[in-house]
Amino acid sequence: MKARVFALLCVLLAGPVLASELDRTPLEAQTADGQKVRLFPNGRWEYVDAAKAASAQQLAAQYPENKTRPLDAQGGVFGSVGRVIMPGDKDYNRGSLNPKLR
Repeated sequence: MKARVFALLCVLLAGPVLASELDRTPLEAQTADGQKVRLFPNGRWEYVDAAKAASAQQLAAQYPENKTRPLDAQGGVFGSVGRVIMPGDKDYNRGSLNPKLR
């Protein structure tokens, strides 16, 4: 009985893993104005032409939401672990919530 349950559990857990591996290949597409792009399953896209892709990447790097963590942000331990609080957020520089430490 335990072997059947274990086998069923393995089959149920392996299905989504195998299906996600098949869906990771990007699709080649063409925009309305004729530019070739590569579409990824996570919603990201990029130009197929390397020169256009490099110029688009430089343009995207100027936007603050594409930067991983600005210098004046707070939080974010060891890279992406934890919450990063941006300046202007209500929790930015709020201090301790413990009344004994205020």
